Amino acid sequence: MAGVSSESLTAALAALEAKLPTASLQLAKELFGILGTVDSSAGLRRALTDPSRNGDEKSALVKQLIGGKVSAEAVEITSGLAGSRWASARDIGDALETLAASVVIAVAENKSAVSASGLSGLEALENDLFAFNQTVESSHEIQRALSEPQASPAAKIALAEKLVPGASAEAKVLIGQAVSQPRGLRVTRLVGRFAELAAQRQQRWIATVSVTRPLTATQTSRLQAALDELYGRELKINSTVDPALIGGIRVQVGDEVVDASVLARLGQLQRQLA
Repeated sequence: MAGVSSESLTAALAALEAKLPTASLQLAKELFGILGTVDSSAGLRRALTDPSRNGDEKSALVKQLIGGKVSAEAVEITSGLAGSRWASARDIGDALETLAASVVIAVAENKSAVSASGLSGLEALENDLFAFNQTVESSHEIQRALSEPQASPAAKIALAEKLVPGASAEAKVLIGQAVSQPRGLRVTRLVGRFAELAAQRQQRWIATVSVTRPLTATQTSRLQAALDELYGRELKINSTVDPALIGGIRVQVGDEVVDASVLARLGQLQRQLA
């Protein structure tokens, strides 16, 4: 999302911020439900993003469609999006998805007590999302089941919840949304995006660390300290085992990759010899 759509989303997130301290999962579920309605109608998407129609007219259309069916907050948020400008018909849906996920993430953040493991609500949410993705990515059978077009959304949600039985209510909402309404993305990609939003919420970055074998506690501690110093902030480390690396380590933070693997060095040597 770029240009005018990015500006509209930024404004919507800023307006949402005032609602987040008292946000509820019900509000997020309502916004996800509205997203389903928008995604199901190409005509509605065009009407809500038509640059020839003024913002008040589009906002009024939203209020007419969902007024009285969802909370006043959900109507206000959605009508605000409709009144903004969008570069493409899909962008308003992407924005609505981001706002709904942001509400879920705020609910996790607002939990005053820490869990029994000592993790904050946001950290627990991130861990649940990572655990789900790792489970799905480790099984081709599960991947096929979650992408089966004949399976009902309810069946996919039921399967997903069995994969992470101890997940928080917030994680279940986001995972359920991803498996029932992936919107053209792989389920794990969308869940990963939700995890990225959670990490951004606590002003941390996710460092995806690929190694040939699991790191020891000492190695993890040293890596954490080195990466935190390198990037000037505390990172959330997501460590995965990738035997294809042969040896060494590969770290990705956002779009930046620090590749110190044997595979990378072999590739560099091959390019030099070519």
